Amino acid sequence: MKEAGVAVTVCIATYRRAERLAALLDDLQAQTRPPEQIVVVDNDPAGSARAAVEAHRLRPGAPPLAYDIQPEKSISLTRNRCVAHARGDWLAFLDDDERVVPHWLGDMLETAARCRADGVLGPVVPVLPGDAPAWIRRGRFYDGPRLATGARVPDNLMRIGNALIDGARLRREDPVFDPAYGLTGGEDGDLLLRLVRGGALIVWCDSALATEPVEPARLNARWILMRALRGGQDYARHFRKGRLAGGPPSPARRAAFNLRALAQMAAAALLALAALPLGRHRALAWLARACANYGKLSVLWGRHYREYA
Repeated sequence: MKEAGVAVTVCIATYRRAERLAALLDDLQAQTRPPEQIVVVDNDPAGSARAAVEAHRLRPGAPPLAYDIQPEKSISLTRNRCVAHARGDWLAFLDDDERVVPHWLGDMLETAARCRADGVLGPVVPVLPGDAPAWIRRGRFYDGPRLATGARVPDNLMRIGNALIDGARLRREDPVFDPAYGLTGGEDGDLLLRLVRGGALIVWCDSALATEPVEPARLNARWILMRALRGGQDYARHFRKGRLAGGPPSPARRAAFNLRALAQMAAAALLALAALPLGRHRALAWLARACANYGKLSVLWGRHYREYA
């Protein structure tokens, strides 16, 4: 482990969100501790983010900004191209629709140095539109985790939508983001779990806040259930590859994992029915748990929900 280095590169993979990308670039310029470099890689072959990037480059005081296009649709290849352009000692990752507070990067670096950590994750708070249905608000389906600053991040909360990673450790991974996850997602958890199994310490910084709008197209039961299913699939893939604590699973551990998922799926489905009189949001919460466990089982027959296809 090492203390925070001098130079930080912020990496942003983007796809047809030019207006939101422009707002994020504004936030990065307003940082109390600005980055030394920003890298934007566009997964749209038409280069729809180029105008936003060029406009930002013309702003006085803007950090150096590298722009490239990844023509093949793949979140893994797009993020790998970000890493290839990055020159920083530390690499920060943000999603193209996020906004960050002015002290975001400074708090991430301070936490990394104080905890002698190899990586820091921060919270991503959802912002619901004003006309979101009441049952959506009650269910809190989009809320992410919150931990105490300095806490070690558990395996099941590994994701890279708001993250700072030691560049030296990151660049030793080959590939950094596995192309096998390019259309399904889960590439971020796979990377972070590989780092942790290799001895990296990844901690939480709760003040390094990012916000993210919830798209209207996601305000429905189908999206919630499919995201739960994908989460279960991601977890099962990490388990089968030996990314979780305990390493590569034995046949007995695999059997126990699948039997537990089957039992939890059945129990959650029954509880979803029982919860219907208590409100749609309660029933859907249990049904999402059933879908997550079905997702774990579906990996057995090679099913992978391709969310980014």
